[in-house]
Amino acid sequence: MSTPQPPMPQAAAPQPQPQMAQAPAPHWQSAPAGSYPTYTSPIPVVRTHLGHAIASEWTKIRSVRSTMWTLGVFILLVVGIGLLAAAVVGSSAGETDLSGENPLSFGFFGLLLGSMCIITLGVLTTASEYGTGMIRTTTTACPNRVRVLAAKSIVFFAVAFVVTFASALLVALADVALLDSSGVRDPSGSEWLKGTLGISLYLALLGLLSLVIGSIIRHSAGAITIMIGVVLAPLVIALFMFSSSLEKLREALFEYSIPNQLSVFYSNSLTESGPSGWDPLWIMLGVTAVAFAGACALLEKRDV
Repeated sequence: MSTPQPPMPQAAAPQPQPQMAQAPAPHWQSAPAGSYPTYTSPIPVVRTHLGHAIASEWTKIRSVRSTMWTLGVFILLVVGIGLLAAAVVGSSAGETDLSGENPLSFGFFGLLLGSMCIITLGVLTTASEYGTGMIRTTTTACPNRVRVLAAKSIVFFAVAFVVTFASALLVALADVALLDSSGVRDPSGSEWLKGTLGISLYLALLGLLSLVIGSIIRHSAGAITIMIGVVLAPLVIALFMFSSSLEKLREALFEYSIPNQLSVFYSNSLTESGPSGWDPLWIMLGVTAVAFAGACALLEKRDV
């Protein structure tokens, strides 16, 4: 027989839980206005413009050691070689050997070598910031990239022109004094203007072109190599063109090479045709303007 099982106890019905009374939301009161003093910056908030970018670039270019070293070597080359050339020629030439010569033309040799310093400084003004990463800070402070390039161009052009003009004028005055007894003629007013102001503007534009190329290439060594090739390659290539079929190309390379354009300012062109007067200045101005427009277009499309 089976043992009867005791009945299973039934689960008790859940008892309703007493509802807690909700506390009213606290009413926050703001602190009195005078409890915490406010801070007002002494630096005025103004709308930035090109003048601020120029001031920033001026601080950069005068505080970098490469600027002083490059300009120092430039002055040494222009003044030293210019005076040395005039002194050597004046001491070895007779009274009639230099008859009718322009005494300002002896500054050409120093300016041609000094142009390498202007080219180097122009490239470093822009390309060095890409190498060090400083360009990110520059574009953060001034997001308008065309304004940054314009400020760099203005500051560099002013510095290059002033230094070149002072050096060229010093050499011109010294050469005229050194060769006064050698039978040279007195330069005319237009020759003084071209031999000092004109050639200074030309070299400053050449340096500005280097600055723009540095902005396009974004590599210091590459941009400097390109600019040195632009200065020297046409003349060197033309010297080795012996074929008669290449005569026109040879003459064009001679006429429009930068050394020949520099000599035009002293009325000593390597060819009878080609640029004359102030033509080299307008040529360099046009080339630099086209390169500047291209650099501005690339700045808007590229990342930093």
